[in-house]
Amino acid sequence: MPTIAPGWEVKVDRGPGWLWAKVCHPDADCSDAPPLADQLWSLLERHFVNRLLIELDDLDLLNSFLLGQLILLQKRIRQHGGLLRLSGLSSLNQEVLRTHGLEGYLPVYSNLGDAVTGCFPRRPR
Repeated sequence: MPTIAPGWEVKVDRGPGWLWAKVCHPDADCSDAPPLADQLWSLLERHFVNRLLIELDDLDLLNSFLLGQLILLQKRIRQHGGLLRLSGLSSLNQEVLRTHGLEGYLPVYSNLGDAVTGCFPRRPR
């Protein structure tokens, strides 16, 4: 995976009007890593898009530092009329979002296809 910032590994692909970023951080403590939000925002600007899908299926734990970076990035993208969507969160990481009251603020989809189209899986009644 290409490294866009020391400490962060991010594989980036592009689709029509979207960037896909698969984020993996090899260290459990990323508090000393450069701001991921700034790095991803810079990628969006370079590609002239305002929609970003972040795949987090290789991430073990959504810690407070990364959560803060996602919130900062969401604010910045929304201010520019864009969309941020997450996919591939483990059940533990989905619980982290629920615990912090962010499950609606940071939309989570089960896979890349659903995230791009905006389709949430149907829930049994």
